[in-house]
Amino acid sequence: MNADFHYYATYCAAQLAGYSHEESLVIAYSDCFVDACSRTLLSKLNAPLAAATTQLQLELMDARTDVSGLQDITRIWSSFHFLPYDLYADPGRKCSKRFRNKYRLICNPNSKLLQETVRLAKGKSLQAAGIAMHVLCDTWAHRYFAGTPSLAINNTNYYFYELSDSGEKKLRFRHSASTPDDLDKRLYTASLYVNSENSIMNLGHGRAGHLPDYCFIRYKYLPAWGNYEEIVKDNPSDYRHAFGQMVYALQYLRGDVNDFQCHQYAAETVARMEAELERILHKRQLDASADWKALGEKLSGHAIGAFSIETYQDEYIAAGDKDNTFLGKFILAALAQKSMVTNRIYQSGSKLAGVSIDYRKKGFGGIKAFQKLIQEAKK
Repeated sequence: MNADFHYYATYCAAQLAGYSHEESLVIAYSDCFVDACSRTLLSKLNAPLAAATTQLQLELMDARTDVSGLQDITRIWSSFHFLPYDLYADPGRKCSKRFRNKYRLICNPNSKLLQETVRLAKGKSLQAAGIAMHVLCDTWAHRYFAGTPSLAINNTNYYFYELSDSGEKKLRFRHSASTPDDLDKRLYTASLYVNSENSIMNLGHGRAGHLPDYCFIRYKYLPAWGNYEEIVKDNPSDYRHAFGQMVYALQYLRGDVNDFQCHQYAAETVARMEAELERILHKRQLDASADWKALGEKLSGHAIGAFSIETYQDEYIAAGDKDNTFLGKFILAALAQKSMVTNRIYQSGSKLAGVSIDYRKKGFGGIKAFQKLIQEAKK
């Protein structure tokens, strides 16, 4: 998903869930910040590098693809962007252990790990709620792809068709990251085909470009993990479910719902906005920010400022007690989420995300305590 959904749509969901304007902004900012919190930024802040929730393109191009490098990539992308659906899934055919472990990292909504992700944020900071919303929404947008480099899992072939009432239209891809997608020509940017299992080009939905990130598009394609058999991706439906589930999850985190269960979408709460949602989700555009922003301001009666990566940096740098700063709370929540997901992958018998320590069981009490635990883990 793009910032239009991770920031403005999340703000709308928080409003519907009963949060104040100020609280909704914190949740929305934290959701969007997941796509900005890189090691490059954390180095600038002198913050724990292990709290990285994304990797910049330049970081990925320099990333190692040996065992430890791949584990590092998997920890980030599986924890925050491609939450595994079933860590004990059976591929349904004879395969190697290596393939099976990667297959088990394929993302899909309504998993046990999603339930644990949302429950992990209960009683925590608004920043933790925002991170959970990012993970939740990406399970819908990024379904059928895995957060680890893998040609055998994430590759696709040339067969991409946009589906609409007027029929099917073939989609084309190019490999220029700096060139915007062209909706009129149905020309999109995707990663290069590289015949190497662990190439960075085969991370996540790179081979499908930004198609999973656009709410309006319905398309069909052939995924490698499914023996290149046709699968249909209905983004308007998936994004509608993501929005409703986000409202429901935020109602739970706010205390208005007793427990978070999967397959719940706050139908009654969202119903009054159905016409606006359908209009936004089906509008053919690369960036829906203006529409989501207008809806959010209609709901709250307040102006919504644009997202800026620099907003809270000075506060964090100057603070003595960093745990209680905006970014400090985000960092603590990010460490908890990454620790939980990595631990679950390790418990399943896979070391694709490395050997895990559950910091919650080790007396983890803050950023300084985390740094000490890291040093202990290295001994």
